Amino acid sequence: MKRIIADGVNEQEALRAMRARSSEIDISVTKTVQTVIDDVRESGDEALKKYTSKFDGVNLQSFELTKEDIDKAYNEVPKAVVESLERAAANIKDFHERQKQQSWLTTKNDGVLMGQRVRGLHRVGIYVPGGRAAYPSSVLMNAIPAKVADVGEIIMVTPPSKDGKVNPNILAAAKVAGVDKIFAVGGAQAVAALAFGTETVPKVDKIVGPGNIYVATAKRLCYGVVDIDMIAGPSEILVIADETAEPKFLAADLMSQAEHDPMACSILLTTSREIAEKTVTEIEEQKKALSKRNIIDESLERFGAMIVCESIEDCIKIANDIAPEHLELMVDEPMKYLGQIDNAGSVFLGKYAPEPLGDYFAGPNHVLPTSGTARFFSPLSVDSFIKKSSFIYYTKEALSKGRDDIITLAESEGLTAHANSIKVRF
Repeated sequence: MKRIIADGVNEQEALRAMRARSSEIDISVTKTVQTVIDDVRESGDEALKKYTSKFDGVNLQSFELTKEDIDKAYNEVPKAVVESLERAAANIKDFHERQKQQSWLTTKNDGVLMGQRVRGLHRVGIYVPGGRAAYPSSVLMNAIPAKVADVGEIIMVTPPSKDGKVNPNILAAAKVAGVDKIFAVGGAQAVAALAFGTETVPKVDKIVGPGNIYVATAKRLCYGVVDIDMIAGPSEILVIADETAEPKFLAADLMSQAEHDPMACSILLTTSREIAEKTVTEIEEQKKALSKRNIIDESLERFGAMIVCESIEDCIKIANDIAPEHLELMVDEPMKYLGQIDNAGSVFLGKYAPEPLGDYFAGPNHVLPTSGTARFFSPLSVDSFIKKSSFIYYTKEALSKGRDDIITLAESEGLTAHANSIKVRF
C-alpha cells in the first residue's frame, strides 16, 4: 500500500486514481448491452433462451423456479446457515420497520383538505449475482425493505449455473426474505426482461441489486423505463484511526473490502505513523491465511493507501471529500466525531463495529452509494420502494379566495387556458 504524509497535495494525487476507477463508460459494453436489451424487448423469452445459452452455457426451456425447487434448495442448505439468515433477517426487518412513513391529511379553513398518500410500489425486481459473487446477504438486504414497504410483488432474477440450477444459499435467503417469484436468468438480458416484461417474466416498476458491468450498464440504459436503485461502482472502505487503534483490526478490515475485487479501494487515514507501519505488518501476516490474497494484493497495490494526517479533523475533512461507501471511526470516543461525518454511505463506530457487521447482521442496509455518490445518494431503504401522491380538496369559497392570485400567476406565464379554468368556475 502507498504510504503518504498528507500535505494538501500528495494525498490528492493518491486519491485521484480511486476517483477515476468508475468514471469511464465502456462504449463497446454499452453497444453490446443495448443490442441485448433491444432483442429482449422484441423477442421476449426466445431472446432470453438465446442469451442464457450463449453467456451461461445452459439451455433452459423454463426460467421460473417452482415452489418445490425452492423448498428443496432450502432443505439442502446447512441448518446453521439458515438459522443465521433468519437472525440476520430479523435484525434487518427491525431496522427498516423504523423507516416506514405514514400517509397524512390536514384540514384548513373553508373546508380545505390536503395531504399525501404513501404506498409501496406494485412490483419490484431484484437482481442477484451468481457464480463467485453469489451473496445471500444481498437477497435479504434488497428484499426485506421492499416487504416492509408493502411492495405488491417481489421478482428475483439470478443466473443459472452450468447444470441449470441456482445457488441453494441464494434460494434459501429468498425464502427467508419472502420473495414471491424467482427466475433463473442473469446478465443484461435479465435486466431487460424486468424492464420490459416477457411472456414469463413480469414487467416491474423498479430494479435493484448489484451486478457486473453488463448488469450495471443495462440498469443505466433502462432507467426511465423503470426506476433503479443506483449505479454501483467497486466497493470501498475508509478507516480513520488514532493512536489508540488496534493495527490487527485495521489490517483485517482493510482487507475485508480488498478481497471483493481488484478494483476495490481500501484507505487508512491516521494520525500515527507507527499505527500505519504496524498495520502494514499485520496485513502481510494475516493475508497468508486468506483465500483471496491474490485479489487483496492487487487491490491494495492499485487502490490502497495509508495517509498520515496532522489531526483527526484533517482525516475527517479528507473523508468528507472522498464520501466513501463504508467509513470506520477507529478512534477513542467515536461518537464525539459522528456529527462531523457529512458524506458516507454507512458509518461504523469503534473497535467492535467492523464493516462485515453491517454487511451481514446488524440491520442497516449494506446496499450503499459508492464512488463519491454518498455526497447526494442514500443507502437502500424502505423509501426506495414507496411512491407518494398528494391530494387536494377545495370548496368554492376557498377557491374564490385564491382566484385572483392563480389567474394573475397563470397569465404572467402566458397560460390563458390555466387562467380560464379558474374563471369559468365563477
